[in-house]
Amino acid sequence: MSDIVKEFNDYRAKMNEKLLADNNKIIKRIFNLDTNAYAEGALDVKTKELLGLVASTVLRCDDCIKYHMESSFKEGIPKEQVVEALGIATLVGGTIVIPHLRRAYEFWDALEEQQS
Repeated sequence: MSDIVKEFNDYRAKMNEKLLADNNKIIKRIFNLDTNAYAEGALDVKTKELLGLVASTVLRCDDCIKYHMESSFKEGIPKEQVVEALGIATLVGGTIVIPHLRRAYEFWDALEEQQS
């Protein structure tokens, strides 16, 4: 199952390299803004990752969900906190986010499997 983590990261790295190779100022600035938005500030990184996860789930962006799931995992956020954040996302987003919730759980399981 951890293949889904590797596949996601390999594809993301390959395509980000292609995107950034075109040297488009707007795209580079968006990437930079994204990186800086999740840096430590008035809110800690863990809180920002959970906020990103909730927003990504409500917006139904599977790639974004995977990104924030992995970032949350790497930050050491316990599964219980991630699940609670996903619960809020489901409340806000409604039942239409349930398929994304399923894939989020699958991805978290793959992260845990990859670690062991």
